[in-house]
Amino acid sequence: MKEGPDIARIGTLIGDPARANMLTALMGGQALTATELAQAAGVTLQTASSHLSKLEDGGLISQRKQGRHRYFTLADGAAGTLLENIMGFAASRGHLRHQPGPKDPALRKARICYDHLAGDYGVRMLDSFVSRGVIRTDGENLMVTEQGRVDIGQIGIDVAPLVSSRRPLCKSCLDWSERRSHLAGTLGKALLSHFLEKGWARRSSESRAVLFTPEGERKFLSLFPLERPSPEP
Repeated sequence: MKEGPDIARIGTLIGDPARANMLTALMGGQALTATELAQAAGVTLQTASSHLSKLEDGGLISQRKQGRHRYFTLADGAAGTLLENIMGFAASRGHLRHQPGPKDPALRKARICYDHLAGDYGVRMLDSFVSRGVIRTDGENLMVTEQGRVDIGQIGIDVAPLVSSRRPLCKSCLDWSERRSHLAGTLGKALLSHFLEKGWARRSSESRAVLFTPEGERKFLSLFPLERPSPEP
């Protein structure tokens, strides 16, 4: 056996269609029960329990108990980033499981990627920050500038507490629908929470879509005024 990371194990865990559906359901960042994940995967509860045990052993998900119930979430942001990157790669190669449906436009526009904003609005937000000098890029590495801290503070977010986290302040995450990067990290999480708390947007009850109100959309576009070219096919 060759030495090094066992990517075959991770590939096998993610590659099973039922487990892939479960992981995709957890990309919304919410804690779900085994019953809910069984429904998402289209399998029995007994089969779902077996899949969940394998995913937990593989470090992709974690669980917590509350009373008589068990809830499952993605293990951490790294697991969410891994899945979003795989989705981006699959989409770029034309590996799509179904034809575009009614919900797809909403998902492409704005959706939750684990705990931050993805889709066109997520990419637009990062592009706007970069063009205005709020964030400086070095390849895939992102850094908030000194002036950027001031500008982000004017939005209503204090950067200082976010830096103390063990997670990166800002991180590039490949967007599967836009095929470009959106903003992850503690800053990405704080911005999404800010939009939801302000009532600019709400989470869809049927998918990972983030639905902006007319007023929330106006404020969002005002904060991130950027015209971007359409992505290459």
